[in-house]
Amino acid sequence: MKNFSITGTYTDLYQLTMAQVYYLTGKNDQKAVFDYFYRRHPFDGGFTIFAGLGTLLEVLQDIHFTQDDIEYLKQNGLNADFTDSLKDFKFTGTIHAVKEGEVIFPNEPVLRLEGTIIEAQIVETLLLNILNFQSLIATKAARIRSVSGDKVLSDFGLRRAQGTGGYYASRAAFIGGFNSTSNVKAAMDFGIPAVGTMAHAFIQSYDDELTAFRDFAIHRPDNCILLVDTYDTLKSGVPNAIKVAREMKERGQNLLAVRLDSGDLSYLSKKVRKMLDDAGFHEVKITASNQLDEWVIKSLEDQGAPIDIFGIGTSLVTGAPDAALDGVYKLSFSGGKPRIKLSENLKKLTLPDMKQVHRVMNDDGNFFGADVIIKADEQAPDIMFHPSEPDKSLSLKGMKQEALLHKVLENGKLIATSPSLLEVATYCQKRLGQLPDEHKRFYNPHVYKVGISDTLLKERNELRSQYKK
Repeated sequence: MKNFSITGTYTDLYQLTMAQVYYLTGKNDQKAVFDYFYRRHPFDGGFTIFAGLGTLLEVLQDIHFTQDDIEYLKQNGLNADFTDSLKDFKFTGTIHAVKEGEVIFPNEPVLRLEGTIIEAQIVETLLLNILNFQSLIATKAARIRSVSGDKVLSDFGLRRAQGTGGYYASRAAFIGGFNSTSNVKAAMDFGIPAVGTMAHAFIQSYDDELTAFRDFAIHRPDNCILLVDTYDTLKSGVPNAIKVAREMKERGQNLLAVRLDSGDLSYLSKKVRKMLDDAGFHEVKITASNQLDEWVIKSLEDQGAPIDIFGIGTSLVTGAPDAALDGVYKLSFSGGKPRIKLSENLKKLTLPDMKQVHRVMNDDGNFFGADVIIKADEQAPDIMFHPSEPDKSLSLKGMKQEALLHKVLENGKLIATSPSLLEVATYCQKRLGQLPDEHKRFYNPHVYKVGISDTLLKERNELRSQYKK
């Protein structure tokens, strides 16, 4: 079995069969523009976090076809001249995108890719795979952070993730507000703090729980966390942890925390907190895990559960219950002309041409609650229109507008140093802080308005009339 690596074949076959036709009909150098956007927030929420851009840019700068790739494509019926041309394939396009960690909303282009029609088509699946997944997980993480206050959040999800997706889930979770991960590979590669406790198997491997705790504390005196629910949390686990904590204190060491992984976490954490405090260990923290998500954590917080650290696994890294973000990649300009995809449903009618997105801001620096999509060369408009209900409009006169799409890649190369993952995560929290609370609530969040300029509306309607003839 070969080690997995991303090459040009990390795509859907139809991208290559279309590219073959472009090549054989002499459209190699035809320029095209594609937009990436999504249509619905995950988790019935009021916002989404844009994540995965750093990963995408890194991959695009090195995307290529190996000789094995080319031979495989030939064996599967693709034209030899076309497949041989892929020996020299590299991404030479230009990308404008919102900043990674940005708060985004449905139907607005958050990435614009310009390049040859062949390269733009070949990288479509790769782009969607990276951005859809990481944006989903970052959004889940942000929701969990929103109900956790300043509690420590750790990603425990690798064992439950969809294969190697767990690697990038850890990256996305950090962007969305998590503090650490148990995933050693992701921690090492992305600079995320690595954390770990112990498994029940460790304790079960000993004849008694106390000896297991003692050995662990001796050999891991720093960051020592003891799992207290293997046998009986209140009658065995916590009393034994307290004994070990006293022994550590005599050695000039400190027990960091105890961990609960089963049972009624609200009830148990309150009992455990009292036992630790009565023993004089006010500084020992309580960690909780076991099928946690934003709803469970919100309930625990509402009940006043004295839990300091939450370890979240399955729900986080799988993006439960949604499991996917419905991001799409649509052609908007090609062959020197704006392009459009028609639909009987106005909500699914795509927007033509090269575009920019402006965020309308309040005087206090927070989001007003509206973004407007305009043509890329257009000045800030004074009015925006509802995309599918053009009788609805909103005056923007005199309001500050912030351009969201920035050039990040030109001719296949980064135009500036990419921000660190910590900088991206910090930016995400800053932007969430600028988002009004009504868009962040779990029940019936207020809809953030996304409109289009009069100029773009007219161009869309003209193209629609042209193609419906």
